Amino acid sequence: MKILIIENEIYLAQSIATKLSELGHVCEMCTSTKDAIKSNNYDVVLLSTNINGQDFNPVIETFKKAIIILMVSYISNDTVSKPLSSGAKDYILKPFMIEELIRKINHYQDYEKLKKRNQAYDKYLTHTFSTVTAEHNYNNIELPLYISSPYQKHADSFAFEYAKEKNLPLHFITLNDPKAMSEIESITENSVIYIIDYQTLKKSDRKNFNSLIKDKKIIVSSTDKIDDEGCEVLEIKSENNIFDQGEILPIEDYVKFIVLNYQHKFPDTELSKKLGISRKSLWEKRKKYDIVKKK
Repeated sequence: MKILIIENEIYLAQSIATKLSELGHVCEMCTSTKDAIKSNNYDVVLLSTNINGQDFNPVIETFKKAIIILMVSYISNDTVSKPLSSGAKDYILKPFMIEELIRKINHYQDYEKLKKRNQAYDKYLTHTFSTVTAEHNYNNIELPLYISSPYQKHADSFAFEYAKEKNLPLHFITLNDPKAMSEIESITENSVIYIIDYQTLKKSDRKNFNSLIKDKKIIVSSTDKIDDEGCEVLEIKSENNIFDQGEILPIEDYVKFIVLNYQHKFPDTELSKKLGISRKSLWEKRKKYDIVKKK
């Protein structure tokens, strides 16, 4: 990581830079906030709030995308509270052990990685579930709950949206995992447990499973119909009943469905290629099924 040390005590700054450099970090030093804001290409900024007569707000604003850790000799509104409210991440009280500083740097580095990863996952899930149009009143739903749907994506969408609506962490477990039962039993915190592949569970094991999840906040999904007595079951069907019939579709019905539902997503060249037909054949299919392509 590239680290900027803003400290007017030269010996202290050099000592910190030496120890961080030994760990593979690239360190630069400056003694004033005016010099510090000339560049903003840093991962971490170690800002001393003991520099008299300095305004720290420009530094915090300049490096708002970096991890800013305050180095303070005493705790006050000016040295800690205001900078933290302006965007600094944390503070460390002088004198400090370098190991404690490194622990804080690593902690916030991990936090930023997780935050970016979660943002990417959230964006991906929003995109993935954008075609799922079913709406549910999550306030009227009691857990544990079983979901029966021929499409896994529909159950996935329900579980993720439920956890988001309730502002609870989500545990994901597949019953194909041989350690699934012990993992379910070990989860005690207030969270939603989402379990898939219920259809793979042997009927002889389902009674024990139902007993195990009885008092937990659990959503269980199955791509098969659930007939177990005493289970609260939510059936979710797809937007187009053609795929809910549990039968193999005739080729003509499949082609018609794909053209109707995906012609707005792919150009004709790509759509015909995916269907394994020519563009002329695609045009003939539209004419045969009376499908109008929207422009």
